[in-house]
Amino acid sequence: MSSGKDVSSVKRNQAHHTEQSAQLAMPVALTIAGSDSGGGAGIQADIKSFSALGVYGASVLTATTAQNTRAVTDIHDLPQAHIQAQMAAVFDDLDVRAIKTGMLGRAAVVATVADGLRRFLDVHADVPLIVDPVMVAKSGDMLLASDAVSAMMAQLLPLATLVTPNLPEALTLLAASDPERAQQLEIPLGSATTVPQLAAQLEVIARALASEIGVPVLLKGGHLNDYSSNLPADAELPVIDVLVECQEATLFSSKRIATSNTHGTGCTLSAAIAARLALGDELKQAVAAARDYLHGAIAAADQLHIGSGHGPVHHFYAMLRQQR
Repeated sequence: MSSGKDVSSVKRNQAHHTEQSAQLAMPVALTIAGSDSGGGAGIQADIKSFSALGVYGASVLTATTAQNTRAVTDIHDLPQAHIQAQMAAVFDDLDVRAIKTGMLGRAAVVATVADGLRRFLDVHADVPLIVDPVMVAKSGDMLLASDAVSAMMAQLLPLATLVTPNLPEALTLLAASDPERAQQLEIPLGSATTVPQLAAQLEVIARALASEIGVPVLLKGGHLNDYSSNLPADAELPVIDVLVECQEATLFSSKRIATSNTHGTGCTLSAAIAARLALGDELKQAVAAARDYLHGAIAAADQLHIGSGHGPVHHFYAMLRQQR
């Protein structure tokens, strides 16, 4: 028969083992998004990004798409009850350190995901949530129903640690509550004659959205080239992103890479931010590290030769470089 001292010793050893296991465990990041059968975007891009950055990836599928580098030819929305079951299974067992959402598709799915996240975050308030408000695929195909935009604004975005729209998505979100204001914010982009003017207006839009939803915003400026017609012919337009956090704006700028292989860049960036947050970065540090990772993945994208349309970025470029 074991003595009380022996039992206490066993319990101490078990507690010590549990603490060591927690310290050694790989951080878990969760993506809640759609599947891209072509492998370049969606949960496939998210899990590749998590893995490349040293984070264990878990997933909740909201939809499956028939998709390649050229087009999205079919979308199958998964039942809400199945989405709820996936979320419950992950949250019940895995120590999730960061979450990102991607393609949600329909207003009902936005509501389902928001409800599950709200209940989880009520208990785990320290877990960061990155919301990538995916609306349109690289091919131009719509991935979000129009009625889902208002649901996203009201139910999901207020839960976020960071929202990562591109420029068209940001204007669409703003137009959900005030179409005229969104149009007025876009007008100066079309009349800009210098890169600093474009960057300044990007910040104005980022601040407007952050104020509207009450959470930090990373406004991605990859689409600024759509407004570059009035720039001097010799002007070099970098990729400019603006982070607005607690009324402070931080501008990130990097050289624009000449390639058509940019499928899944938005998914990759938001997943990389989630991964860095799961590893313990502060928000601004996570954004900077994620942008550097994406820049390298885009720079190496032409090495892949995948598909005949907009090919994917090279998520594992750093690993392959180390092996050479």
